[in-house]
Amino acid sequence: MQIRSKFPLLNTKINNKLIVYFDNSATTQKPVEVIEALKNFYLNKNSNVHRGINPLADIATREYEQGRTCIQKFINAKSKKEIIFTSGSTDSLNLVASIIGKGILKKGDIVVLSETEHHANIVPWLILKDAIGIKIKYLAINKDFKLDTIQAKKILSIKKVKVFSIQHSSNVTGSVYNLASLIKECKKNNIISIIDAASSISHVKINVQKMDCDFLVFSGHKIFGPTGTGVLYGKKNLLKKLPVWRGGGDMIREVKYQSFKESVLPYKYEAGTPNIAGVIGLCAAIQFVNNFGFSKIKSTEEKLTKYFLGALAKLDFVSLIGSRSIKDRAPIFSLVLKGVHPHDAADLLGESGIITRAGHHCTQPLHDKLKINATLRASLSFYNTTKEIDIFIKELKKINKIFK
Repeated sequence: MQIRSKFPLLNTKINNKLIVYFDNSATTQKPVEVIEALKNFYLNKNSNVHRGINPLADIATREYEQGRTCIQKFINAKSKKEIIFTSGSTDSLNLVASIIGKGILKKGDIVVLSETEHHANIVPWLILKDAIGIKIKYLAINKDFKLDTIQAKKILSIKKVKVFSIQHSSNVTGSVYNLASLIKECKKNNIISIIDAASSISHVKINVQKMDCDFLVFSGHKIFGPTGTGVLYGKKNLLKKLPVWRGGGDMIREVKYQSFKESVLPYKYEAGTPNIAGVIGLCAAIQFVNNFGFSKIKSTEEKLTKYFLGALAKLDFVSLIGSRSIKDRAPIFSLVLKGVHPHDAADLLGESGIITRAGHHCTQPLHDKLKINATLRASLSFYNTTKEIDIFIKELKKINKIFK
């Protein structure tokens, strides 16, 4: 497949076997364009942004800010002032939880999450629970691993609910949630909506104006960009009135010994020297995705998902934690192998060059609810192939024989 030549790591061999990279939910591989953008910055343009009055600083600042415009257009935000650069989804979620906690929430207020949330969208709210006494309620998932929307609307009608923060897609079950009706419910009840798009950003085309969420976060490394990059999108009217988060250079207009004045958006939330090269690399990743096209990504991943589910259905020793329908589903498959610990399976697969992940995938509460200590996760991207799925299935059968 021609697209695979764009990703150098896919040519790596482990134990003389060509790598099968099935850990895309943890981090995606990087195309040559991203690698070259990083290399080019450090070789030819390395300088700090926003502060220097020199040609090199001008170049670095211009390319960094082009990255902001790139993201604005990619998710269809109204203004580039609504794009805040962070170190990743975790950083973005901590940022937004902190400023809402300081600026809006009071003791007894309710934050609504789902049972499938990543720790990054649970722990910041638990910190606020301890600090100011908020309450947390969790939306249930049904037997098909979809949200129970009837229960959700009932919970969102409770007067004390102030925040609804939820994954767009589960990094365990692969379910992509249709959140339109729930965001509409939030608008009706004056509830702030926050969408964690970390697990969906590389699989689903996102339009924040159409979605009408108040905030949305994602990580650059989940969409073929560099690690240590992330985005917080927030509606300008909310970001303007909420308090600052971190203090330091660039987020201020003026500092006195006893006071300071905050800067304008988006710099109000970007204290210190940012990951300049990372943002430029992220823009290169977004341009790569745009050039390839989301329609092709979607059709390719649907074929891979259908093929993977069909192959799994023939294995009586494997249980799938997730829907067996390709509808509203990302190519993320969390598995339980009869009589085999997921860590053992991941280790043996790794010896054959197959890269997967084993554990609770930062969703320990969900695994506890399902009464499962851990799962083996295979997560695919559009550069994977049905041939790789065949290799994976063949190795699962070998592992089953070893432990039988």
